[in-house]
Amino acid sequence: MDYKKVDAPRTTVTQNHNEIDAQTENIYEALAIVSKRADQIGEEIKVELHDKLDEFATNTESLEEIFENKEQIEVSRFYESLAKPTSIAMEEWKAGKVYFRRPEVKQEGE
Repeated sequence: MDYKKVDAPRTTVTQNHNEIDAQTENIYEALAIVSKRADQIGEEIKVELHDKLDEFATNTESLEEIFENKEQIEVSRFYESLAKPTSIAMEEWKAGKVYFRRPEVKQEGE
């Protein structure tokens, strides 16, 4: 998914708990699902950032050869300015874009 185009807030926003627990009717379950999705998003962003930064890596590194790469700094600043994974996950949740399932509950007679 392209997280650069997501319209999630970049600051803290108070959420309406009725919107959050509308799908599950349980605020704790909803927050657990959003938390797991935020972990997934954070990992995807981290992998993408490391892949881009690996393009700038040099094999010979010594204290004298360390220099600032302006392109590398720009890439890092761009990823720092993205919305937090939690905000992105919450927006996906409220839009109904997060798939979740409940494991089957076995009855005592089974």
